[in-house]
Amino acid sequence: MNKKPNTITFKILETMSKIFALASGVILFFPSLNSARATALINHTMSLFTSAVSYSRLISEAIRAIRLARVAEWNFIVLYISSIIVVLGILSAVIGAAFQVGNLKFKNLASKLLFFGSIAQMIGTVGHYLGYYFMHTTSEQAFDTMPIGIYFFGIFAAITFVISLVLMIITPKAEKAEAYRMDQPMQLLVMFLPFAILAFVFNYLPLWGWRYAFFDYTAGQSITIDDFVGFKYLGQLVNNAQTRRDIGQVMINTFVMSGLGLAFSWLPMIFAMFLAEISSRRFKKFVQFFTTIPNFISWVLVFALALAMFQTDGFINGVLMQFNVIEEPIEFLRMGDTIWLQMWAWGTWKSLGWSAIIYIAAISSIDPVMYESATVDGANRFQKMRFITLPSILPTYFVLLVLQVAAILSNGMDQYLVFYNAFNKTRIQVLDLYVYKLGIDDGLIPLSTLIGMLKSLISIALLFTVNKISKLVRGESIL
Repeated sequence: MNKKPNTITFKILETMSKIFALASGVILFFPSLNSARATALINHTMSLFTSAVSYSRLISEAIRAIRLARVAEWNFIVLYISSIIVVLGILSAVIGAAFQVGNLKFKNLASKLLFFGSIAQMIGTVGHYLGYYFMHTTSEQAFDTMPIGIYFFGIFAAITFVISLVLMIITPKAEKAEAYRMDQPMQLLVMFLPFAILAFVFNYLPLWGWRYAFFDYTAGQSITIDDFVGFKYLGQLVNNAQTRRDIGQVMINTFVMSGLGLAFSWLPMIFAMFLAEISSRRFKKFVQFFTTIPNFISWVLVFALALAMFQTDGFINGVLMQFNVIEEPIEFLRMGDTIWLQMWAWGTWKSLGWSAIIYIAAISSIDPVMYESATVDGANRFQKMRFITLPSILPTYFVLLVLQVAAILSNGMDQYLVFYNAFNKTRIQVLDLYVYKLGIDDGLIPLSTLIGMLKSLISIALLFTVNKISKLVRGESIL
């Protein structure tokens, strides 16, 4: 039992178990491979993961059929419970694959997690098959063919089961006194893994949606090869005069808004420098708290505050009319000519304190000996700020500036959406808001997807360009 297994065979089996565990985790989020879609009454855009975490979503399109007794609700309960079992089994297999980088005791545990995870996946997949079978025999709206995801999850679970069983047999038993241990690099890898998975799920997996740019797609419909139109919408983007004019105005708005942000990007740095000079600790904490809190206020509440202050019967107009400064109320929120400055002012108010935190951290890391030496040399407070504090935090400023330049096309959407109205819509509509309105309001999902895709590609190109310039000018880069 203590004989070491064949190294090559052992590594091959471990590698295969990692591949199939990871593959199962990935297809968990693909709606087209949802093994729980045993009937056409289940939303075709829902993944197996969503089927497991939201029963209400699972039956959202079948509520009427259940109420009319066309289908039995217990079938959906079976699908829901089976989905949970499959997800838990995949989670167990992924954790087991991660534990294979540890010592012998970790490897024993990893084989067991893979084994039980694969069994859970097979049980859940069988549950999906039974759900399909009973749906198919009792419902006219069931699929004519079994969901393809059942084959994928079933095959992956069976392969993982065989591999884990072999690993459990050939892996030597660890001594009872042996502790669970991983090398430090492996510990860091396992700690990083959950965040890498989250980044993949929320940042890279949605890129699968870029395919809509090449299909004649309508919301709620399925994509088939018959809908493929290639670069049709790219041609429409280039050749349609009205679209070109709209994009031109939107790009002007985007660059002006981003340009104002870049032009005043030094404000958080200067604010942090002066904040660090406040001698009263209580007052410093109060100022930092008071300026940081707005970052956590939603833009909806900010707009409500703007209404209370700047609408025609708001506080500002009331004060100005009370002191006879104006005779008629000023419609501040309908002034399209000043909307760029208004958006910059609200954005600065909301983010100034939060953006200053990183500079405050950089200032706190400056060696106090430098300030003491400057004091001995007769430097006053402003000279210390100019010759010690400012040069010390400039590298941080330049790194953030490079990232801000790279994201010049990304202004966000919430702020501009809540302040959007018929009087300022021409000047307030930035690229993100334009893409949202094009896809959601107008239903032009392929065109909006194409514009969003081009925006991402241009942003990546800007990042590498600015990084290259930074390396040539400063001799340092962030990539």
